[in-house]
Amino acid sequence: MTRETITADYLIETPLDPETVAGIMAGEQSCGTFVRVAGETDELRLRAAAQVMSVEELEPAGEASLPSSYMERKGYTGPWRRAKIRIAYPTANIGANLPTLASTVAGNLYDLGEVSGLRLVDVTLPASYRARFEMPKLGVEGTRKSLNVKDRPLFGTIVKPNVGLSPSEIADLVSMMCEAGVDFIKDDEICANPDHAPLAERVPAVMAVIRAYRERTGRNVLMAFNVTDETDAMRRHADLVAQEGGDCVMASLNWCGLSAMQSLRKSTPLAIHAHRNGYGALSRHPLLGIGVEAYLALYRLAGIDHLHVHGIGGKFSDSDDEVVTAGRRCLQPVAVDARDTSDLVMPVYSSGQWAGTLPATMKAAGSSDFMFLAGGGILAHPEGPAAGVASLRQAYEATAEGIELDRAAEEYPELAAALAFYGGR
Repeated sequence: MTRETITADYLIETPLDPETVAGIMAGEQSCGTFVRVAGETDELRLRAAAQVMSVEELEPAGEASLPSSYMERKGYTGPWRRAKIRIAYPTANIGANLPTLASTVAGNLYDLGEVSGLRLVDVTLPASYRARFEMPKLGVEGTRKSLNVKDRPLFGTIVKPNVGLSPSEIADLVSMMCEAGVDFIKDDEICANPDHAPLAERVPAVMAVIRAYRERTGRNVLMAFNVTDETDAMRRHADLVAQEGGDCVMASLNWCGLSAMQSLRKSTPLAIHAHRNGYGALSRHPLLGIGVEAYLALYRLAGIDHLHVHGIGGKFSDSDDEVVTAGRRCLQPVAVDARDTSDLVMPVYSSGQWAGTLPATMKAAGSSDFMFLAGGGILAHPEGPAAGVASLRQAYEATAEGIELDRAAEEYPELAAALAFYGGR
């Protein structure tokens, strides 16, 4: 009988034989330990042991990337060998349990004394296993349908200042953004349920102006309220948003965790706008943490609808290649053998974005299925927020037609003003 498995790809660094270390990793994360124990029969190992699928040795490093007291005790001094490793884990060991999946493909591997560097690069799932978890409620198509926007990116912005505004001040700002023509508005990640603008007051105030705008214009604007909190509170916050006619909530993935995100997904029909603030702590060291492809695979199993991927040429540390990879993976099924595309999520490009960064983002995305969020790129436009939104749409239309922005600006004053104002920053 063929076992159903999940495969995980790693990059490791070690002074030992990488084949040996791969075997240690497979044993540690399945049915083995550092010595064989009573009950660890050949039959059990056949059923439950992880299997090393491949080991590809790379160029060695000149020095260890990370310290290890274990290596110091053993007197290891290198050479520091690096390798790509693939390991297959039986899904029967895990079940439909997302935190345990993460514990299996990562877990104690980061603490192994035999490695001076270890990074989880990717996680590959079969469609039958992916089907055991929640799907997005809106995803790409549902988000477009809720806004009645086709064949172009969704243009959005962020409530700024980040914190400090009262509910009525935020509602006034949201009203202005709606009138400016944005498709989407979100809270900042550090504004969730503050004393000066609690959700119990902020949600009704903001949704009152959005409902009024919908009724007057027939156009919907999606507002992602930041409900980041402990799990039961997030459920309550989402219920309030739904009661007020909202469509979307936002949560900070890394500080809520996989389990809380699953619980939120199961309790609300609203779109979940997933913010990955803090991901750099997991990713910035090349020989430590979790690569963006593995990260996406895990959190997408929680049923999120939109996911931040940072921005091309933005203010964060990601390389453009990392941003491209993240955005394009959002628009591919999680499962390697999937035929169902209902689990695609909308990539969200943000961080220092404006009309001038849109052409590179369009090329990176390879599709018009993305959100493009511009805070200062809309709100600080010298001719006002409506001109900021207009400059984005003009940049999109010009780029889609193969026209350089400088040339298009000769016909579009809002785009011209954006290029002049933001271009040297």
